[in-house]
Amino acid sequence: MRKFWLLFSQTVTVLVAAFFVVATLKPQWVERRPFSASVGSVAVLEAPAMQRGASQAGSFSSAAKIASAAVVSINTSKAAAKNPHSGDPWFKFFYGDQDPGQGEPQGGLGSGVIISASGYILTNNHVVEGADEIEVVLADARKAKAKVIGTDPDTDLAILKVELDKLPVIVLGNSDALQVGDPVLAIGNPFGVGQTVTGGIVSALGRNRLGINTFENFIQTDAAINPGNSGGALVDTTGALMGINTAIYSRSGGSMGIGFAIPVSTAKQVLESIVKDGQVTRGWIGVEPQELNAELMETFNVKTKEGVIITGVLQNGPAGQAGIKPGDVITAVNGKAVGNVTELLAAVAALKPGVAAPLSVQRAEKSTDISVTPAKRQRPKAPE
Repeated sequence: MRKFWLLFSQTVTVLVAAFFVVATLKPQWVERRPFSASVGSVAVLEAPAMQRGASQAGSFSSAAKIASAAVVSINTSKAAAKNPHSGDPWFKFFYGDQDPGQGEPQGGLGSGVIISASGYILTNNHVVEGADEIEVVLADARKAKAKVIGTDPDTDLAILKVELDKLPVIVLGNSDALQVGDPVLAIGNPFGVGQTVTGGIVSALGRNRLGINTFENFIQTDAAINPGNSGGALVDTTGALMGINTAIYSRSGGSMGIGFAIPVSTAKQVLESIVKDGQVTRGWIGVEPQELNAELMETFNVKTKEGVIITGVLQNGPAGQAGIKPGDVITAVNGKAVGNVTELLAAVAALKPGVAAPLSVQRAEKSTDISVTPAKRQRPKAPE
């Protein structure tokens, strides 16, 4: 028996020593692996629930290394516009084939995030909008032409696809679990200098009414974001994707400590809709909402101080057909409370066209629920 315990203790000692050696020299061998999930028909990686939002003391080099491999640089080019008179015979007589009105081709720069081994890349719509050619440069220096799978100007997101093997894929985190003060890293290619990692904290959540996008629910961070970072990754201290860097508040054109990222929760919804349907489908009810104020409350004899007042209703729109009237105050959509125009717009957009949903309405001193069947929200026409 004594020999057995001696052998057992020696074996345990050797195993523990081996574990510490491996953990020190090859920590990635003992790290917890992400599990596979899917967004629509796209296979993605999601962090285990216990990893989400977790923080690490000291260096963030592990998170930067994990996430940076899946962040790409995006170079775009757009052919110069031709002179509208170039087909005129007299124009050709004077200028021949030379077009004095044609300028140099335009180039653009941005970043993107590989979210699937099948080649799907998340970026900003404004990075690739109007581009004739899109080139993606990986962190390992590989290059590939990318095609646009779909765009959503309302959230400023776009989905690209490249045909490459053995792509590094970022892990999708849970942006809903973020809290103000959590450390985050911004990864991208600012000013084209090369891949750059900056650090900061989550400064605010749910930022809206900034006039950047139609639907706004931004993560605000003081991690430095500059031109070229657009479409890049905002990650937590485990390297999991929390948002897509989109815009900065700046008077100089450079970082002033106020940057905005689209939450990954929004990006996943857009990705699923685009891959499944080729576009993002949103609800629309045909009303003109405004924020409640003392003047409007007096004009329409409104008794409540919460909700969004409707000052105009499209006659043959879904809301008008359901009985919504000017002066009504919408306090909730499909059971979700709304306190401002931005929240009302987002709640209505989340409704499925053709499927009736209840709207909680305050009319004078009476509260009621009105069933409204939303129509499909049409995309705004691009300027000609």
